[in-house]
Amino acid sequence: MLPANDTPEFQALLHEQVEKRRTFAIISHPDAGKTTLTEKLLLYGGAIRSAGSVKARKTDKHATSDWMEIEKQRGISVTSSAMQFVYDGYRINILDTPGHQDFSEDTYRVLVAADAAVMLLDAARGVEAQTIKLFKVCRMRGIPIFTFVNKMDRAAKDPFELMEEIEKVLGIRACPVNWPIGVDGDFQGVYHRDEKTVELYVGGDHGRTKVQKTVLSLDDPALESALEGNYRPRLRDEIELLDEAGDDFDLEKVRAGELTPMFFGSAITNFGVEPFLYRFLRYTLPPTSRDSDIGPIEPEDPQFSGFIFKIQANMNPAHRDRLAFLRVVSGVFRKGMSVWHSGTGKELQVKQPQQFMADEREGVENAYPGDIIGLFDPGVYRLGDTLSEGRKFHFEKIPVFAPERFARVRPMDSMKRKQFQKGISQLSEEGAIQTFLRNETGLEEMIVGVVGELQFDVLTYRLKSEYGVDLVMDRLSWRFVRWVTGGCGDTADLQLTSTSARGFDARNNPVLFFENEWSIRLACEKNRGLELGEIAPREKAAK
Repeated sequence: MLPANDTPEFQALLHEQVEKRRTFAIISHPDAGKTTLTEKLLLYGGAIRSAGSVKARKTDKHATSDWMEIEKQRGISVTSSAMQFVYDGYRINILDTPGHQDFSEDTYRVLVAADAAVMLLDAARGVEAQTIKLFKVCRMRGIPIFTFVNKMDRAAKDPFELMEEIEKVLGIRACPVNWPIGVDGDFQGVYHRDEKTVELYVGGDHGRTKVQKTVLSLDDPALESALEGNYRPRLRDEIELLDEAGDDFDLEKVRAGELTPMFFGSAITNFGVEPFLYRFLRYTLPPTSRDSDIGPIEPEDPQFSGFIFKIQANMNPAHRDRLAFLRVVSGVFRKGMSVWHSGTGKELQVKQPQQFMADEREGVENAYPGDIIGLFDPGVYRLGDTLSEGRKFHFEKIPVFAPERFARVRPMDSMKRKQFQKGISQLSEEGAIQTFLRNETGLEEMIVGVVGELQFDVLTYRLKSEYGVDLVMDRLSWRFVRWVTGGCGDTADLQLTSTSARGFDARNNPVLFFENEWSIRLACEKNRGLELGEIAPREKAAK
């Protein structure tokens, strides 16, 4: 039984729980090893006993965080997973995001729920296109960014070159906390600059279990026999150069997102994972405040509040259910409590709260700031909804990005229209697709918009596997959708190019479809006063 909200005992409990929590997302370009790193953090946290890589060896199991069947088949993450585990007194919430560029919108939403980001780089490739996009979102939010240079078990770029790349391409200073020994596919271990120790790795069973290691001081005579001669002089020279020319470690700058600490390792073999996790938890901040229309909401505010950042249907095919993922911002969430819901403007009783290990779940009685919980959703929640206790306010809106690929869709079997509509509606509310209606041809056409091509494959796959519907899909040549935000009575009266089209989004806002930017400019020139927006108009807030 929790003490009352207005007591010193409650405030002390809330403070203790907030200080223990760390909530972060892992971001990277596809194939940098993000899901593998997530698994290894779970392994060291004791949440799993053995780890399975995503692109698995034949005898391997699949990665814990990849729960959807299509992820297991293709060896990629296409949804974001939320997982909680305990390590060294900390309660850690990891948000594993899709690395594939076609699912970047899901990643953007997840970053809204994170207090820090771990940026994973492939040691041989350095900073890649998707990393740059996601890094910019982290910079916009001002959250701390930690760099883990992965795949050091293979031939890698020179570490000084990687530092320079981070600084030039991303515009953030980098400070190595540890330094790799062996970068030509002969990775031996790391030198910890803060402790002035060398951590050498031995053996391993393809990273299934925790790695064996030897820790020695740089001046320890035993290092001569433990580390071959050619590595020692190079290490000393590089450390000397780093100490003289590199940035000093500054925790305030790290927490302000102005300096990124660098760590080196190999997630697949577990080399360097534990020292990274240990330091990351000490350097990063506990849950932070969130902006709202009544000002910042602090984690230790005694009244509960949180927001919905993800909706997922059919995580468990046996139950055909739908979950809304909630990030707790302030106070204490209690099972069965009644909260105000911004989407309906009404009080709701929150039912069946759960915490996750990918698709495995367990019931939860209480949750604290930083925690990610799943709420049973009978169809009332939408992305960005606020839940609050005692006060009515709205957290900042989660951005919705304009799709860049479009297709006309219909069920192959017209008798399955009901299942088709249910599936399309569910996936739209999850944010996996955006839906539009077009009826200017005399027939009502369902149009689906996505950010990337692979989302069409996921749409086809999920409608078949979860709703039993075979899909007929006709690709369309449009590359842009714009919302009509002003200066237009009826879109039917607009003068548009022959390749442009009119329609409505899922909330009945008028939209225009265009093949190219020239068509957009022409529409604005020919229709004086026409105002077009790249994002959907915000719904009027419920009171």
